Amino acid sequence: MAIVLALLTGALYALSNYAMRRSIDGGGATSAFIVVQMFSAALAAVFFNPIWAGDYAFNTPLAMFGLGAGVLLAILLFTLGKAIEKGPPGFTFAVLNSAAVFPGLIMAIAFGAAFGFLYNAWHAVGSIVVIIGLFLGARGMAKIQDFKGWWSFSAIMFSMNIAIFVLLQFRAMLINVPHPEEIVSFFTSVGIRSQWFIPLYYLGAALTQSLIFFPSEKRLPQKREITSGLLGGIANSAGTFCLIRSTEAATGLENAVIFPILSVTTIILSNLWGQQLYKERVNWFACAVCVVGLIIGTVEWSVIFSG
Repeated sequence: MAIVLALLTGALYALSNYAMRRSIDGGGATSAFIVVQMFSAALAAVFFNPIWAGDYAFNTPLAMFGLGAGVLLAILLFTLGKAIEKGPPGFTFAVLNSAAVFPGLIMAIAFGAAFGFLYNAWHAVGSIVVIIGLFLGARGMAKIQDFKGWWSFSAIMFSMNIAIFVLLQFRAMLINVPHPEEIVSFFTSVGIRSQWFIPLYYLGAALTQSLIFFPSEKRLPQKREITSGLLGGIANSAGTFCLIRSTEAATGLENAVIFPILSVTTIILSNLWGQQLYKERVNWFACAVCVVGLIIGTVEWSVIFSG
């Protein structure tokens, strides 16, 4: 079941990516799409989290943590949209998902094996292979009209995704220690599990993007932006729900491959819809190198071999 949920998560994230592209191609503003997407994701997350779990306990420190992470998400989505406007969406999504190999290194440096964050030769090799794949893909794009613009937005997007992964892994670490208040004084073992984290994560992104969109555009989102934003928001929120359930249902062996399966599925499906629906020339070789790097760098090989 965990593997099926991970595959479903990847498909839902690819659908959310398609919704953004659909909105942009229809003449919609990236900022308007994100406002609708994140507000709808926040509402859907209320259903998928506190209502589904029947747990309405609210924790202010965790709420602030979620809102802060949402600011990073808003920056990520805005720069993702700009990168899609300036370069090929398929490879841009490959760049986005390739960030998954690097948070492990940061957590290993910050907290080490005592908290379960190991960084071995497999992780290092995977990171290097991903970098090679990104280099090959970027080199093939050097002739696009605004390569510098695409590269700048992609670099910010990539960095924000790493930061978000680190924050989410940090929360997961606090959930799994007996006394999180010994690491961060204002997080208790009960408070860190609050079901309001994900809804407020999306709400933080929605509010941040609203501060950008409404003062500058001075209009309401248009029909195409609303319909695409609703599709993208619900798909994104449902994907996050499936991902959380996947981690909860996973056995030791399944847990070792959930995140690689998610990332690879999202990359492949996002490139497939770009090729089939928009007749894009996909750099499959560069994407394949990134995928290989993700598999090498994120699969827990010690668990695989011991099983």
